[in-house]
Amino acid sequence: VHPNVSQGCQGGCATCSDYNGCLSCKPRLFFVLERIGMKQIGVCLSSCPSGYYGTRYPDINKCAKCKADCDTCFTRNFCTKCKSGFYLYSGKCLEKCPDGLEANNHTMECTSIVHCEASEWSPWSPCTKKGKTCGFKRGNEVRVREIVQHPSARGNPCPATSESRKCIVQRKRCQKEGKGKKNREEKRKKSNKDESKETRQESKGRAARRQNREQRESNNKMQPKKRKAPNKEQNLAPIDTAH
Repeated sequence: VHPNVSQGCQGGCATCSDYNGCLSCKPRLFFVLERIGMKQIGVCLSSCPSGYYGTRYPDINKCAKCKADCDTCFTRNFCTKCKSGFYLYSGKCLEKCPDGLEANNHTMECTSIVHCEASEWSPWSPCTKKGKTCGFKRGNEVRVREIVQHPSARGNPCPATSESRKCIVQRKRCQKEGKGKKNREEKRKKSNKDESKETRQESKGRAARRQNREQRESNNKMQPKKRKAPNKEQNLAPIDTAH
């Protein structure tokens, strides 16, 4: 250390020299050596830079380097983030994850292998053929299940989520559906027929009333008009008073 030590330092230094920079730091600051070429310069920081970890002592707080494969660390022997090409596991940086673990390239950590998990099978569906449950003897029935846990990269793949098998049923005719359709058709025709009947009856009634009215008017025109009876007083001859 250069013997020229100064007390009037800047940048958080408590003591410094022109050649070595900071020699000690103000309270709560961390002292760290930065290499510039062949020379090391002391600086005082509020927190340690990447690749260093801080240690507090009664007389000075220091930043020390992490291991070469560690990007950030809590102590020298406990890494919190690894450099590129390494995977973090239990505070250590490894090139290859231990057995039973797999490398997660997203987090750059060694994580447990997750296998696929599926739910229980559902009950078998009714026996069907071409979407129908009647009109056949041999058909198919199916059952399904859901995936409840998807696997990780090295985990066991998921099984099939549906199964189908042949089934045999007692042949029966599809009468219910046809009968219902026939009944609906008959009801519709009957309703249309009733409406047509009511409409015809109303039309006949209006025509009959119109015909009766026209007949009355025609009869009134054909009857002669009655003459008024002459006034008796007017028909009397005048009395001759000359004799």
